Amino acid sequence: MDIPLTSLRSEFPILSNQTYLISNSLGAMPRSVFVRMHEFAETWASKGVKAWADEWWEMPITVGNEIAPLIGAREGEVSMHPNITTILAIILSCFEGIENGRRTRIVCEEMNFPSLIYLLRNWTNTHGCELALVPSRDRISVDTQEMVDAIDDRTLLIPISHVLFRSGYIQDIQAIIQKARKVGAYVVLDAYQSVGILPVDVGRWNVDFLIGGVLKWLCGGPGGCFLYVRPDLSGTFRPRLTGWLAHARPFDFDVSEIEYVHGARRFLNGTPAISCLYAATEGPRMIRDVGIDRIRENSVRQTSMLIDKAYELGFGVRSPRDPDQRGGTVTLDVPHARAITRALIERNILVDFRAGSGIRIAPHFYNTDSEILDALATIREIIDTDEFEKHLNDRTTVT
Repeated sequence: MDIPLTSLRSEFPILSNQTYLISNSLGAMPRSVFVRMHEFAETWASKGVKAWADEWWEMPITVGNEIAPLIGAREGEVSMHPNITTILAIILSCFEGIENGRRTRIVCEEMNFPSLIYLLRNWTNTHGCELALVPSRDRISVDTQEMVDAIDDRTLLIPISHVLFRSGYIQDIQAIIQKARKVGAYVVLDAYQSVGILPVDVGRWNVDFLIGGVLKWLCGGPGGCFLYVRPDLSGTFRPRLTGWLAHARPFDFDVSEIEYVHGARRFLNGTPAISCLYAATEGPRMIRDVGIDRIRENSVRQTSMLIDKAYELGFGVRSPRDPDQRGGTVTLDVPHARAITRALIERNILVDFRAGSGIRIAPHFYNTDSEILDALATIREIIDTDEFEKHLNDRTTVT
């Protein structure tokens, strides 16, 4: 019999004194990370430079192997990187000089994460390409047909979010991939807001590139992001944003034209951030042990409860009501949302605020129903007592 999910709460130290409803931004740290970080320090202290040969050089791939089962990939198909902006830059560099005058269009949703749009805009501006941003009509979702219609035979890349970070809306990935195949374009699927809270299967979806990170629902901390490239494609690309670890024989220190290694290592570049990779393993292992299907079932139940109670309390909701279209985040639309978020954090109820959207609440498998209901009741109290007013002029970052 499966153990109750809440019985795992003791594995996350922060839950002992704070209500942690912000796993869409930074997952709670598993207790076992203390052990892993101590292992890193001990390895460095005792082995010194020998640690590279013993295990460190392999970690961008061995840690990727921890992620692979969660996205439907096989061992050796996932590489680790510092952040997804860097990963997208690596992918873009694969296409420099091959646009051939026809493939000059990149299509993505306007609701994509800004860091990626900044990069895409700069890249298209400097490469004579067009960036087509498909708008959101309701600031919650993106119309699938509009997205599909924007993809034509001029399209080179389609970098899209599986789940929109502002609202938790799940895009129809299969429809987009099908259109991409028809016109010969490539899909870059950003699964940062889905891996760990939703089932993901790169093989079944036949996705070209998948990018994401362990920071959020995978509870793996910052600095651990991952890249999957469809195996039949990976050997055809020659990323220009590269480095010595992408070389077939990096320790030859050969300065002639790079000879790319085969497989996921092909997309590596410089020396990896090893300490982050130590931290990155524990959360994914726990997620695998608990089971994605079980996590998803619990998430649908809790977010549905959250939405029903929010409406009962008179709050607006800027997330899909349909659970089949909703990831793990529910965004509340209430007046003075920034100030209310600050008041909640002051009470050790950790949520976050996104301008133009509202208060994001993201329960994970370790949260209790009572925590969610108490957080909503506290929002009502903060509004009714005008407690938020003392934070109206506070413009500091709200998580």
